[in-house]
Amino acid sequence: MSKRTDSNSYTIIFAVAMVFIVGSLLAFLASSLKPNIKENERIEKQQNILYAMGINENDASSANFVSTEIAGGEFKKYIKKQLILEDGKVTENSDAYLIDVKKEQTKAKDGKARRLPLFVGEKDGETFYVAPIRGKGLWDAIWGYISMDENMVVQGAYFDHKGETPGLGANIKQRYFMDDFIGEHLMSEAGVFKGITVKKGNNDAVNEDKTDYQVDAIAGATITGDGVSAMIKKDLALYVPYFKNLKK
Repeated sequence: MSKRTDSNSYTIIFAVAMVFIVGSLLAFLASSLKPNIKENERIEKQQNILYAMGINENDASSANFVSTEIAGGEFKKYIKKQLILEDGKVTENSDAYLIDVKKEQTKAKDGKARRLPLFVGEKDGETFYVAPIRGKGLWDAIWGYISMDENMVVQGAYFDHKGETPGLGANIKQRYFMDDFIGEHLMSEAGVFKGITVKKGNNDAVNEDKTDYQVDAIAGATITGDGVSAMIKKDLALYVPYFKNLKK
């Protein structure tokens, strides 16, 4: 006589029960951890914006955020205004940094008005304008923040990615690459938006020419570099009317 545990029905019932139990546990953990996840995302956005302004804990070569313990305080200290640009209007909103850029891009594709966050910061007597950007790399999403002055000259940059190749495209978040953007002009003297192209063999390997609208590419990461170029040109072009109004 076979044991009850050897039957097919027992196996099926056991499997269903385990799926239910494990599923319930995962759902409970996801629900209970959601506030912590949201808080971490909030702090990370603050750190990203501050990094683009040059407020960080970098050493000679590494890229390091300000610590999570002080990020909130530093954000309030240096970010003087949070703006939302929408349909030609500019409004202040203290939660503008929480806007989901990906969702706003999707809204624009559907023909709806897109909200553009812009953060106005002050450091050492200078004003910085920080804008978020988002695009597509080789494998998945890439994103970042670009800090500019009133002439749309880059003052700092931060890039990140979801799944670019380690040692290649993933190096967009390395300091040597991000620092190359500092000082680059996004607009021509005639007021035409040019963006910045990540270009291989641009004859300016040490990046001394800041008005050629180019930075040197990462070896072996052509498609990721093209993605960085595209998101800079596509997203920052939307802020041009705001910067032109600053001159009036």
